[in-house]
Amino acid sequence: MTARAPTESFFSRWQTLNDWLIKHRSIWQPAPFTELRPAWVESHPGLAQMIAGLTGDECAELDDEPQKLADIASRYVPDLALYAPLTDYPDLAPEYSDVLAATLPEVRATDMPGRKREQAGAFAAALKPLQQPILDWCCGKGHLARTLAAQSQNDVAGYEWNPELVAEGNRLAARFADAVQIDCQDVMAKDLPVPENVHGVALHACGDLHRQLLKRGVVAELPRLSVSPCCYHKTVEGIYTVLSESAATHEPKLVLDRSDLRLAVRETVTAPAGVRQQTRTLSQWRLGFDGLQRDLRGVDQYLPVPSYPPGLIQKGFPEFCHWVASKKQLCLPANTDFEFWLAYGVHRHREVRRYELIRHLFRRPLELWLVLDYAVYLEEQDYCVRLGRFCDRSLTPRNLLLDAVKKKGARGRLC
Repeated sequence: MTARAPTESFFSRWQTLNDWLIKHRSIWQPAPFTELRPAWVESHPGLAQMIAGLTGDECAELDDEPQKLADIASRYVPDLALYAPLTDYPDLAPEYSDVLAATLPEVRATDMPGRKREQAGAFAAALKPLQQPILDWCCGKGHLARTLAAQSQNDVAGYEWNPELVAEGNRLAARFADAVQIDCQDVMAKDLPVPENVHGVALHACGDLHRQLLKRGVVAELPRLSVSPCCYHKTVEGIYTVLSESAATHEPKLVLDRSDLRLAVRETVTAPAGVRQQTRTLSQWRLGFDGLQRDLRGVDQYLPVPSYPPGLIQKGFPEFCHWVASKKQLCLPANTDFEFWLAYGVHRHREVRRYELIRHLFRRPLELWLVLDYAVYLEEQDYCVRLGRFCDRSLTPRNLLLDAVKKKGARGRLC
């Protein structure tokens, strides 16, 4: 692994990100969906005026090109010019031919979605050479496990809590004679057995699940840990707790709740057009109902609503409002002007879309704040760590790879 200069340590980069995020949290922390007019609109009028003039197509383009958006926005908030150096990390993806060779052929990728197949192949290629037996954490049907088994001379074990997925994964492994054995395990169990001398891997294990692998792997002194994190907000904690001692003792502290953590993964770059359209429609309906409920209750405050069953979207906005009202014990007047409130929702969605555009600039920095803390934690536990992208963002926005090798110790390991 390439050594870094002291000034470029993971902790120094974490510190820089931490202080930058704290300085600008008035922009990214308020949720425009729930706040009618974020305070930064008043403190940064030039920025607010710029985004108000964007067309829908321009919004979509800039949301998919955060660097371009940061360059434009830095005219009004100069510190946003730091977006590029703050988010620039090495490309760990091997050559295309190596990725292709590590990807399961379609004839062997039974029940494996195409995008997942490609992600598993890219992840496996970035980890080669594979020198220890492998433990695939939260492995589902074993798609990654089977991909890794084809690239390794060692057996692959998998942990998965869903017995149906365990049975299906073992059936597939047996069918294709893969050296894979999946066990039904709750990885959050206190008495979870962690095998010695295995390479622990996790591709898109959510929140507490991937953090559990890091913590349990450290305790077990596993020789190697390779994680591509996902869904950081899926945690039992109301307020996020950093892993590393260095981050825990740093001042000033950045305090994140689940809503803040959710911002780190709010990207739909891989979502089909139909899914995007449905999401847009439901957002407009929610905002329309929000205006209606504020008017009915005489309370200028957002009212959280439950998830709307996707199948009901065909019934239209009035039915949506009645459904939500029933869940919140509200009685809608017979003369409710649904056309007015739908138009209100469409208008509010246009505003929110533009406010969120600026907020979205902080998605990757927030994600890196989290993953850099993981990297510092692993370094504190005597691991050599590399951090970078294992595939292009178009394949998955969650393309960060944290790869840690235990330094030489009592068991003779050397990174």
